Amino acid sequence: MHKIKIILVDDEELFRKGIFFLLQREENIEIIFEASNGDELMNFLKENNNHPDIILMDLKMPLLNGVEATKLIRNDFPEIKIIALTSYNTDSFISNMIKIGASSYLLKNASPAEMISTINQVFENGFYYNETVFEIINRQNISNFKPKSQYVDIILTVREREVLELICQQMSTAEIAERLFISSRTVEGHRNNLLLKTEAKNVAGLVVFAIQNNIVLIE
Repeated sequence: MHKIKIILVDDEELFRKGIFFLLQREENIEIIFEASNGDELMNFLKENNNHPDIILMDLKMPLLNGVEATKLIRNDFPEIKIIALTSYNTDSFISNMIKIGASSYLLKNASPAEMISTINQVFENGFYYNETVFEIINRQNISNFKPKSQYVDIILTVREREVLELICQQMSTAEIAERLFISSRTVEGHRNNLLLKTEAKNVAGLVVFAIQNNIVLIE
């Protein structure tokens, strides 16, 4: 069983330790580092080859906050997924974190079950947005994720649209393959083509592109 490698970043030690003790009980999760600010996090990433799959990132921290740290990680370590973990739940905070590349947005008053589910979803599918986040994406102009969306010459094949729609339903590669009767490798090929055509940086960017170009509709 592959363990999901996690880094916890939060300047509130009591809260951080609580999350640590919660997650260490999960058989498929391994906490590889804790940081109290973005500087400590970036130093660890630069000095160690043991990188996490996911970072649980607080936003308001001293020295280097979670927003700026997320920007740096997206540029320097794009394979690492960020879950914003914060008490701020305004549209502007959420849309900004999605804009700069967060794979999910989780409030600190979420239940333990919701946190664990979010981690597993992000690890499996590359992102996890709840209904609130989807609605905000639909309302906001998150332009950094759709650099080509204003052009009508982005042509997606029928199959690419099908894959994109299923990605937006938060299906895994295996689930999409089973639904469309194709191999997982073929699904990955379509996903890579979608990333190239849309210039999205990650799967989360594909979801924003799909919503804001009416490829999928949010009720």
